[in-house]
Amino acid sequence: MANQQYDDDELAPFQTTSYKPGEKKSIQKYQTLNTNDNLSQGSGPSDDSHCVVISQIALEVAGCSDIILDLSIPEALQTIKDKPFMIKKGMEYRMKVLFKIQHDVVSSLKYLQVVKRCGIQVDKTKEMIGSYGPASEPYEKKFMIEEAPTGMLAHSHYEVKSKFVDDDNVMHIEWNWSFDIKKDWE
Repeated sequence: MANQQYDDDELAPFQTTSYKPGEKKSIQKYQTLNTNDNLSQGSGPSDDSHCVVISQIALEVAGCSDIILDLSIPEALQTIKDKPFMIKKGMEYRMKVLFKIQHDVVSSLKYLQVVKRCGIQVDKTKEMIGSYGPASEPYEKKFMIEEAPTGMLAHSHYEVKSKFVDDDNVMHIEWNWSFDIKKDWE
């Protein structure tokens, strides 16, 4: 399996034209604005500077058990790069992500993805996840349902580059992974 080349502009963050981000405020500023809210609850360990911690990515496929990638395991991102997901042609599927926000408010978290087959871009996803404050419990985001392509030409190996970014252009995680579309489950 060859490593695909991805241009930086393929996964460039995007701005929603009607959205006007407000002034960036620290968690301390929010606490002083409204003392009834406890935004620091679940703010995370002091030795972990990450604001967004992606704990799990799952692929929900209709009629099958979820394919789950546990990102608390350090080698998980390498495993997903080397071992492709398998999706049956014509099946409905969607991605689901579990994540925690800690230390600060994250504005306009987005998921960006580029899918290539034989080095040619065949799909690009830009999905707004939203703005979140620190919390002790993880957030869950289910993406839109998609249908795997059908037909003989769809049977192939696909390579993907994904990342999570926010309005401040902070990249929280980036990884490569792959999937195969097959005629039947193997």
